Order: sequence, then C-alpha cells, then structure tokens
Amino acid sequence: MRTYRELFRTQEFTPLFAVSAAQTAAQTMSGLALGILVFRQTDSALLSSLAMFGPALAQLVGAATVLSAADRLPPRAALTALSLLFGAGTALQAIPGLPIWAVFVVLLGLGIVGSVSGGVRYGLLNEVLTRDGYLLGRSVLNMSVGIIQICGFALGGVLVALVSARGTLLLSAALYLLAAVVARAGLGSRPPRGTGRASVAETWRANTKLWSSVPRRYVYLALWVPNGLIVGVEALYVPYSPGDAGLLFAFGAVGMLVGDTLVGRFLPPGWRDRLAVPLCVLLAAPYLLFAVRPSLPLALVLVTVATFGYAAGLLLQDRLMALTSDELSGQALGLHSSGMLAMQGVGALVAGAVAELTTPTTGIVVTAALSLAATLLLAPGLRRGAAEAADPEHDASLARQ
Repeated sequence: MRTYRELFRTQEFTPLFAVSAAQTAAQTMSGLALGILVFRQTDSALLSSLAMFGPALAQLVGAATVLSAADRLPPRAALTALSLLFGAGTALQAIPGLPIWAVFVVLLGLGIVGSVSGGVRYGLLNEVLTRDGYLLGRSVLNMSVGIIQICGFALGGVLVALVSARGTLLLSAALYLLAAVVARAGLGSRPPRGTGRASVAETWRANTKLWSSVPRRYVYLALWVPNGLIVGVEALYVPYSPGDAGLLFAFGAVGMLVGDTLVGRFLPPGWRDRLAVPLCVLLAAPYLLFAVRPSLPLALVLVTVATFGYAAGLLLQDRLMALTSDELSGQALGLHSSGMLAMQGVGALVAGAVAELTTPTTGIVVTAALSLAATLLLAPGLRRGAAEAADPEHDASLARQ
C-alpha cells in the first residue's frame, strides 16, 4: 500500500480516521476550555496547566493498571463506549458550581481510560491495514493529530470568547458523541485480539512480557528517550526567545509534517530499518548549533530540519509491530504512547532544570546533546541482527516477523 487513495479506499480506515480526528478535536478544545475555566476559578497557573495536560500524565496510571483491556475488548464496542464516556465526563465538567476537586477526579478517570483508548485505536489500525500499509496509515493519523491540534486550539479560543468556556466543553462533548456514532456505524464487528479478562495482573504480565524482549526494549527506549528530550528542548522556546516562540513552534510543525509525509508515503520498505537511527540523530544534532545563538532565519531552518527527525517514530513503531504478536499489539502501542508522554514530561523537567541553573540557550544545547548521546548508545541494539542475537529465543510474539 503506497498511496493515500489506496489507504482511504480501505474499508474501515476512513471511519477510524474520522473517529480519531473527532476525538482529537474534542480533547484539544475541551483541554483549552477547562484550563481557562480552572484558572478563572482558582487564579492558579499550576492548576490550570494540570487541567490541560493532567490527563496525559494520568495515562501512566492507566498503563500500569487497565492497559490490558486494549486487546481484550471488541474494538468497535470499545471505541464507541470510550467516546461516550469521554463525552459524558466532558459534559460533567461543564456543570456550574462543580468543585475543583471533582473536576480533577473526572480528569484522572478520563486520563486513565485514555491509555486504553489509544491502545484500542492503534491496535485496530494494525488490523484494518495490511502489514505494508501500517506505516502510511500511522503517518496520516500523526499528521492529522498535529493539524487538528493547531486548528483545535485556535477554534477553542474563538469558541470560549463566543459561547463561554462551559459552552465549549459542551460542544466538545458533542464531538465525542459524534465519534461514538461514527465508530458504531462505520467500523466492522471484530472479536478481541487477546483472550482472558482484563485486569491489573494481566496488564503487568503483558507489560513484563513486552519489556522482557531485548529487541522490543531497545525499540521502546528509542521511541521514548530521544523524542522526550527534544520535546524538552521545545519547551524552552519561550524563555529562549519570547517574541519568536510562535514562529519556532510553527516551523517545527512544518518540519514534522513534511517528515511524516515523506517517510510514510515515499520511503521504500528496504530503507526503513536503515534510517531510524539517522533520523533520531537528525532530531537532535541541529539544536547543538543554538550554542552560537543563530539569527532567527537560521534558527527557523535548524528547527525545521530537526523536527523532520520525528519521523523516526514511524519507523520504530513499524519495527515494534513486526516484533509483537497480534494479540498484544494494542497493549504494545498503548505502552509506547504512555511511555512517550511520560518521557516528554521528564524531558521538559530536565531542560527546564538546566535552563534554570544556567541559561535557556545552554538548556537547549545540553538537552539536545543528551538526546544525541541516548541515540548513539541505543544504536547498536537497534541493528536487527544484533538485537536478535541478544535475544536468541526470540519469543513466540515474534512469529509475525
């Protein structure tokens, strides 16, 4: 599968794409509205930030407790029910007079089930598409998330001004309802990928199995660490150059979209194993030149070139799916997503701490150097032959390779 036409002609991809788009738009708009609502009630920047990004952190709890449900629920029923649950939770947060502690209780619950939602969605993508179509399909979903988040924040700001923060929350809840309708009407009925009951014990058992494979472990670390540290670099755009931060973010988004498009659409299969490490290197290396305080035009070029390297994530996810059996694919992708979000938080913490002790410029350069060092340390284990030699039993989950 090499073209977007073939991709969207695949029977269930279009409704899955629509469900993902509606959920992303609803999450973006509701996050902005809730952050504004909480700030107005508390005058606390910390609580406002947690209202916007707390659900992502709560996914770590989900990854450790309920993630096994991603492979043990029928995908269509799960996506429909989860969309309805997100809609109900978002509408609940719009109730006038709802205590702040109750708002955060709802956020925690939505964040935990969010880890299951990602696993179900991307596990289903792996079923809907042929093996050679996964990379293209995931790149399209990645690009749509980036574009929708940009538009969603802009639209959310307009809606908050026009219909209030609570009204925006209710409109977001309606989008979740639309996602539930599309999932129920557009997706086919499929059995769960895995057997048995979802439980905390089963989540830990599967996570342990996923992590115990040396090849998968290298892939997970390569997905999490270099990426997370560079997100930390991006967190320093504002203190580095407050007036130009918007341009830096915008050009970074362009580089990421171009990278996902070229790698997902045009990269020949034979190059996929070869380019993951070079792209991780590209993700960090241009930021080292920030040590000389480049002019704005050069800084924008460096950011655009660097963020092209985010396409390494597509190649590494493709490798992860080749190393994982179908019955664990949802949990494998859910673990990747939760771990990535956690490492992005760690990256922001590391970069911020260095910048606090030194300067934002130093924080950018040091954090980028750490990302580059992590890539070089992981590179030997990412070579297919070396990884397989390190794991001679090559457990049953590698049967698809």
